[in-house]
Amino acid sequence: MIKPKIAIFSLTSCEGCSLAILELEDQLLDILGAVEIVNFREGMTERSWDIDIGFVDGAVSTPEDEKEIKHFREHCKVLVAIGACACLGGLNTLKNHQDEADYRKYVYGKRAEWFPNVPAVPLSAVVNIDYELPGCPMVKEEFLTFVKCILAGRTWRLPDHAVCVECKKKENLCLYEKGEICLGPATRAGCDAICPTFGAKCEGCRGLVGEEQLKAAGVNLREQYDVALEDVLADFRMFGAYQGKALP
Repeated sequence: MIKPKIAIFSLTSCEGCSLAILELEDQLLDILGAVEIVNFREGMTERSWDIDIGFVDGAVSTPEDEKEIKHFREHCKVLVAIGACACLGGLNTLKNHQDEADYRKYVYGKRAEWFPNVPAVPLSAVVNIDYELPGCPMVKEEFLTFVKCILAGRTWRLPDHAVCVECKKKENLCLYEKGEICLGPATRAGCDAICPTFGAKCEGCRGLVGEEQLKAAGVNLREQYDVALEDVLADFRMFGAYQGKALP
């Protein structure tokens, strides 16, 4: 039996999503029995460009990123964006709201002109992406489920409901009841509501849920908590999920 060839790549990011794969440890060993990893800078020195499924973390934030993601797309039969940076642009997009000369000087100092860059965008803004596994970092258990699903030939879909659903299942006290603005009502589920469960507000790293759910969330927030959806969406700029577009 021929094993599918898998590769993991990183662009502009902290590479935390790639490391999350290594953190699967024993569970990763189970996957290795069914696939062959042929390119993974974090975990091996060998390289091959004969790839069935390529996973990419990080945003496109430099001209070199643009070249690399096009190269990955050319050599991967299936291309998967992993993590908030790859799926949404991530924290990298915060520079898009600042003067370029200012942030270049802050980051690079006197060597600012040495390092060309472009506005940060998700992978889908440059190439066609087959699947996305959002989050900061990517939910490693979701990655595991995705791989098993693809290997079994089953259809993969992200949850189409909000983090609030997961929060209610855990019987967490809603943070809006405490007077805090939480992005859970408009954020795609799949993280098991980890942040609210440990007392922190959802910051939207999995991106906006579907349009209909977003409309419903807006009505509920306005009527129950007197919070405008515009105020909630403004916080989504942190991970690049919302860039000031017109509301649905």
